[in-house]
Amino acid sequence: MASAMYGKDKDERGGFNFDHVRRNNMLHSSGLQFKAAMKTGTTISGIVFKDGVVLGADTRSTNGDTVADKNCEKIHYIAPNIYCCGAGTAADTEAVTGMIASNLELHRMATKRQSRVITSLTMLKTHLFKYQGQIGAALVLGGFDLNGPHLFTVYPHGSSDALPFATMGSGSLAAMAVFESDYREGLDEEEAKELVARSIRAGIFNDLGSGSNVDLCVITKDGVKYLRNHETPNKRTYARTKGYDFPPGTTVLNRRNFMTATAATLPLNEIVDISNGAPEDVVMTE
Repeated sequence: MASAMYGKDKDERGGFNFDHVRRNNMLHSSGLQFKAAMKTGTTISGIVFKDGVVLGADTRSTNGDTVADKNCEKIHYIAPNIYCCGAGTAADTEAVTGMIASNLELHRMATKRQSRVITSLTMLKTHLFKYQGQIGAALVLGGFDLNGPHLFTVYPHGSSDALPFATMGSGSLAAMAVFESDYREGLDEEEAKELVARSIRAGIFNDLGSGSNVDLCVITKDGVKYLRNHETPNKRTYARTKGYDFPPGTTVLNRRNFMTATAATLPLNEIVDISNGAPEDVVMTE
């Protein structure tokens, strides 16, 4: 009888909660505009070749419609034999990969052995799944351990794939088209590097969120070769050889408004008129 009288509270039953659906629809119909998610852009890719793994990434960082950084690094260190390309929110990819790299360092110190790629994959998946996609990190993970070369993709919600070639990011479709056309088993290192570079170039030239240069990372049993700016397909068409050198006084200063908390002779917010706009040793021309 006691069990029949007991009923679980609705918050204890688990599952999905739709309490705010009608409220949000009412607010939206009344004219309230909800803030949209920031659009991100990246092209990252990787392939497995006969001796290891090659990872690639573009170097454009965007802030909405603005290019924030033309030469950022999207290939992150995980372990001496493991690297990871990140797409999505830059802060999330850097924080997640940095945290996993730190944990793997402690794990190597405790176990006295090389980190395994599957260990880093499990740690990444567990962390991302815990946050249910709120961490905007889409990753291409590659490495070489005692079991050979490995390549994985990790999605923001925590799912993953093990593939011989993989792409992620807004330019992933253009990069995947290159892989599906020309990938084959048994590629050597130079062929793998060229194929990955072509896939990144496809994203750079066909996706507005990707651009600038091509970074590569080659991981084999002999070590890691990080090829920063391996290709620069978007060089500036014009660069001033002399540079820019503006002498003091080039811009005439008519008046200065300053505040001081230490000067006893001048009151705060004193307006001082400047009679001569340029230093005496600078010759001004009309």
